[in-house]
Formats: sequence, structure tokens, C-alpha cells
Amino acid sequence: MQTIALVGCGNLGSAIIKGLLASGQAPQHIRASRRSLWALQPLSELGVQTFSDNLEAIQGADIIILGLKPYVMPKVLAEIAPKLGPQQIVVSLATGLSLESLGQELPEEQPLVRAMPNTAADVSESLSCLAQKNCSLQQQKAVGRIFEAVGEAIWIEEELMEAATILGACGVAYVLRFIRAMVQGGIQLGFDAQTAKKIVTQTTKGAAELLLQGGKHPEEEIDKVTTPRGCTIVGLNEMEHSGFSSALIKGILASFEAIEKK
Repeated sequence: MQTIALVGCGNLGSAIIKGLLASGQAPQHIRASRRSLWALQPLSELGVQTFSDNLEAIQGADIIILGLKPYVMPKVLAEIAPKLGPQQIVVSLATGLSLESLGQELPEEQPLVRAMPNTAADVSESLSCLAQKNCSLQQQKAVGRIFEAVGEAIWIEEELMEAATILGACGVAYVLRFIRAMVQGGIQLGFDAQTAKKIVTQTTKGAAELLLQGGKHPEEEIDKVTTPRGCTIVGLNEMEHSGFSSALIKGILASFEAIEKK
């Protein structure tokens, strides 16, 4: 069984570890480091090895996941680089740092992965986008299994990582804002907040499952509930007259422009 180390293990790292444990990874083969060792106590109680020293944490690890802020990453990479073996896979969770920039601090042929999970990892429903450099197919599969423990994982070209961040990470906030608006509308119709939230969240989940399981275009499912002169098409048309789809697309593009400027 491979040993996995999470350096800078915060909320996302903890979610990944819990997913790994639930998928059958032995706790003694998981390592976690953080400056505040007390913050890792819940993981230690699960049998995970915890460290305040990054170099101790990565020793003997097959896959090293760096859950660090972008501004901290160069310092930590410089710290661990001299101690890395040629087959250790380094995985970065930092937004906006390219494989090229990450590789500047590492040996030239070091296997390297950029990963972009989202906050739904907390409930094992993340969609993680992955891009790699110097990784064999076997190494890619090993990294993929880690992120499949907290949802689904797909490999993409690195040039699409920023776009994936907008759709997959920022996208969680877009969907939640839509749900909030639906709940507010439900309250105005007469439901209490909890009942409205239950109806809306399950409806949203069901709509997503229709597409995931059926593989159809959204418009095909929309057509099923838009009867002639019915209330659904009236509501949809009113939303479009108010710029619903246009506003969403503009928001996505604005977020992308913002991340491109960093």
C-alpha cells in the first residue's frame, strides 16, 4: 500500500484524508503535517501519523500532496526538494501556480501534478481536475485514486486548469447562490425557510442526476417540463428576459478574467 503525505494539512487536506480512510487506505500509511500540531489531533486519533516537521512527514511517502497557499509554496518546495526521491510524486493544490513554476523549485524529472478539487470534498462529492508533468500512466492512476476517494477525478490539459477552477471551484458558489434565490422565492410563495430549502436542494440534486445518469443535454430535460402555455415556460422566459443566462455567463467570464490577471 502506498504512503501518502499531506503537507500543510488544513480543511481540504483533512477531507482528503477522511475520504482515503473511508475508501480503505490504512491510517498508518497516511501522514499529515502542519505547524500547529494540535490542529491535527482529530486525525491522530484516527491513527494518522502527524508531524509539525515537513521533512519528517514526506520521508518514505510515495505521494506528497501540498495543501499550501500559493505564496508559501516556493519556500516549502525549496525546503523539501533536496530530500525528494525521483519516484516521489508531488501534488500541488495551490490555485494559479503552473507546473512550470512549481517545477523550478524541484529536480528536473520530478513527477508533478496540479490538482483542483472543490469544497464538496467535505461530503465526498468533489469534481477534481488534474494535470501532470513527468508522470507515468501508473503514477497518474495512483494520484487519480486519491481524488476519487472524495468524489470524481478527471485529467485535463494544464492550459484549462484556470477554466476548470472557475467551473469546478467557483462554480460551487454560483450554484449555491442560485439555490439561495430559489429558496427566497419559495419563502415568498408561503413555505418556511427549512421546507423551501429541502424542496430546492433535492430538486437541484435530482436535476443534476438526470444529466449525470442520462447523459442528455439540459435542454432535452427542460423540454420534458415545458408544456405549451404552461407555468414553467412562462417562468423560464421571464428569467431570460431579465438576463438570467447572460448574467451567469458574464459572471463566469468575469471570474476567469480575474484569475488570469493574477
